[in-house]
Amino acid sequence: MMDLKPSNGHQTATLTWTLSGLTPTPEEEWERLQTFLAISKEDVNAMLATVEPLFRRGHELVVGTYDYLLAHHETAVILGWDKGADPAHLAERRRFFTVWLARTLGLDRSHEFARYLFRAGQIHAAHGPRQIHVPERYVTGSISLVNATFARFLMEEMPGDARVPAALAGWNKLLSLHLHMMLQGYQSARAWDSGDFPVTVLLFGKMRTLTHRQEQIMQLTDGETMAQVLRKFFNYYPQTRPEVFDVTWQDGERLDESGTPWLTVTPQHQLKHGWRVLRNGRHLAYTGGLTQPVSPNDAISIFPPGR
Repeated sequence: MMDLKPSNGHQTATLTWTLSGLTPTPEEEWERLQTFLAISKEDVNAMLATVEPLFRRGHELVVGTYDYLLAHHETAVILGWDKGADPAHLAERRRFFTVWLARTLGLDRSHEFARYLFRAGQIHAAHGPRQIHVPERYVTGSISLVNATFARFLMEEMPGDARVPAALAGWNKLLSLHLHMMLQGYQSARAWDSGDFPVTVLLFGKMRTLTHRQEQIMQLTDGETMAQVLRKFFNYYPQTRPEVFDVTWQDGERLDESGTPWLTVTPQHQLKHGWRVLRNGRHLAYTGGLTQPVSPNDAISIFPPGR
C-alpha cells in the first residue's frame, strides 16, 4: 500500500508497505522448536552427568571428525583436500568445530548461539570466507555422526550407567535443534543464490553496521518481484528486521483435514517511518511498489531514516 503525503508544502513520497511471508527469526525458531522437543529439566540433568566424560574425549572427536571427512573421497573433494588437507584450512575448521563443541557441552541455549548456528549454516552454503559449498546431506550427516560418537564415547566411559540412555535422548534433542537452526541459515543462503540473473543490493547507514556489508549480489529468477527480493534479503539478514519493521498480526482461517476451519494468526512486517527502498535510484512509490518485477542488473538500495 502506497501513501503520498505532503511535507513542507511539497508532494513527497512516503511508502507504506507491509511484507508478509518471512520465515521466523533464529530466536523465534529456536524457542519454538525447544518447546516442541520438550527439553526438560530431567533431560538437562542427565546430560550434565555426561559432560565430563564427553569433554575428556573432545579432542578425539574433533580430530577424528576431520580425519573421517578427509578419508571420505567426496567430502575430501568438497573441502579441496583430494590431494591432502591444507594445514591452515584444517586448523581453521578444527577451531570452529571446537568452539561449537564447547558451547554444546556447556548446554548453551542462548539466542546468541541460535544466531551463531544460523550463520554457520550460511557458511556451509558457500557464504563464508572460503566459499565452500557443503551439500545439505553432509550437514545433516555430520550431526548424525556426532550423535553416534557421543553414544560410543558414553558406552566406553560410563558402561552400564543408567543415566546414559536418558542423556543420549537429551543430546539427540539438542543436536536436532542445532541441525534445524543450521539448515534454516543454509536455506536462506541457497535461496539468495537461486536464480538466473544478478541484481545488486546496496546498503547504507545502519544497514551496513547490521550486515557488515556495503553491497551484495543476489540471484533472481525471471518474473520475481520486489516483494520476493525483500523476502530473500530479510530472511538472510533477520537481525535487521527490528530496525526496519513494526510487526502486526493478521487473523485468518485454514481448514484442517476434516474441513473444520481453524483461526490462524500470521505476522505482517510493516515498514517503519523514514526507511526507503529504491530500485535503480527511484523510490518504489514511483515504480510500481512491491509488485513490480525486477530485471537483470537492477540495483536495489535500502536507506535508513535520515539518509
